[in-house]
Amino acid sequence: MKKLLAVLLAAVMTLGLCSCHGSRGLPVFTPPEEFDESRQYEITFWAKNDTNKTQTEIYNKAIADFQELYPNITVNIRLYTDYGKIYNDVITNIATGTTPNVCITYPDHIATYLTGVNTVVPLDGLFENENYGLAGSQVKFTAPTLDQIIPKFLEECRFSGGYYAVPFMRSTEACYINKTYVEKLGFTIPEKLTWDFIWQVSEAAMKQDSEGNYIVNGQKVLIPFIYKSTDNMMIQMLKQLGAGYSTEDGDILLFNDETKEILYTVAEHAATGAFSTFKISSYPANFLNAGQCLFAIDSTAGATWMGSHAPLSDISEDKFVEFETVVTEIPQFDPDNPQMISQGPSVCIFNKQDPQEVVASWLFVQYLLSNEVQIAYSQTEGYVPVTSLAQQSDEYRSYLAGAGTDDELHYTVKLEASELLLRNTENTFVTPVFNGSASLRDAAGQLIENVTKSVRRNETVDEDYMEELFDSVASLYRLDQSPQSSAGREDLGPLPTAAVALLSALGAIWVIIISYLLITRLKKKKN
Repeated sequence: MKKLLAVLLAAVMTLGLCSCHGSRGLPVFTPPEEFDESRQYEITFWAKNDTNKTQTEIYNKAIADFQELYPNITVNIRLYTDYGKIYNDVITNIATGTTPNVCITYPDHIATYLTGVNTVVPLDGLFENENYGLAGSQVKFTAPTLDQIIPKFLEECRFSGGYYAVPFMRSTEACYINKTYVEKLGFTIPEKLTWDFIWQVSEAAMKQDSEGNYIVNGQKVLIPFIYKSTDNMMIQMLKQLGAGYSTEDGDILLFNDETKEILYTVAEHAATGAFSTFKISSYPANFLNAGQCLFAIDSTAGATWMGSHAPLSDISEDKFVEFETVVTEIPQFDPDNPQMISQGPSVCIFNKQDPQEVVASWLFVQYLLSNEVQIAYSQTEGYVPVTSLAQQSDEYRSYLAGAGTDDELHYTVKLEASELLLRNTENTFVTPVFNGSASLRDAAGQLIENVTKSVRRNETVDEDYMEELFDSVASLYRLDQSPQSSAGREDLGPLPTAAVALLSALGAIWVIIISYLLITRLKKKKN
């Protein structure tokens, strides 16, 4: 027993040394002076494709073309249909040290990834690398320079003191309007859409005949106004009002009087049936295309699902209703000072023990910013390229000029959605990024979802209800603590594997020691 204890103690001391070395995660990434092209590299790329086969083909072609230029770099792609699943898998893999090399994601998610030590590569040094930086002398394709990445989009990727991503595609939200039905009700769509106009027309559309059919569409189903992303709805309304949401330091300002007023308005129109959400009623495009919705607010990236001739749709052809579709900016409180959210995927690189592997990943990320990829991907949906190099190219300008020539590549609604963002880039904004900002975003949408459900259940929405709602949502998303606690504190992430092994070994030692003492004591009693 004594010999066994000695061996175990030696093992624990060894584990202690191992746990101290490397317990703080990966070393800080330092770009090597040269990229070693004599070596073979294998990198993984996690991407989202919205089940769009054309996008998958673009990814595969991009990888094939890149590997022709760099035959020593093999890129393995893993496709997801949901950003949330990518986020969850990355968090799991950070704990096991098996993150992908390159990942399409959102800044809010990267803020959480950064709670690990040196998990995500800061790109500032790579941007400026003379040989392998943006459009560096040794890069084998035409990549954008730093100043050719749209500044508004690039700035979205700067947080925690540096750049931790590059933008991949950008979109905003648009209001897709059934102009035919709006004019049938006696209204004219204004040049600049307002919230008052949306609510007024939506309520007017609720009139029914003696048989229960809505007069505007002759059907028994109508939801005049459906919002896809209620978190964006709340965030943009607060921004337009100049009301609080959060600070750059992570202070939570969401639960304020302006938020209450927005929720009371939502409750008023949800109670009549004039307003609903994607989570409650289903995808707004399905209702719009079937003549069962007048105002559908969704991403410009979703434009290919919108309208009587939408090339992508989840309803059967016999359900389509012919109408004229208008694509316009989201409604505003102050039309002369428009505020629209900027959204769309970015790309980050995860740190590895081998700096050369990181450079291989960086070269592939640069290729995703090349015109070949940017223009091809933007043509699949209502995204816009993130570089002026692509936006100002003859190829992209020719693509935009072809609007309406067909209902596939040049589908009018899709191209109008792209043009909407191009002319409003300077009117877009993003919310502060910090560890916990993703939860705050979810909470903003949950407030609208809960109020809408409550009035449908004939619950009373008053001050007492609002206080209880604020408390429950803050608690659900752990926003009811100070910034120094869960919402704003630095989460150091899971314990390193060596540290877990050390603690386990210590526990085993104590079990053996206690067992040894008990056995010795029993033997003494026997004697």
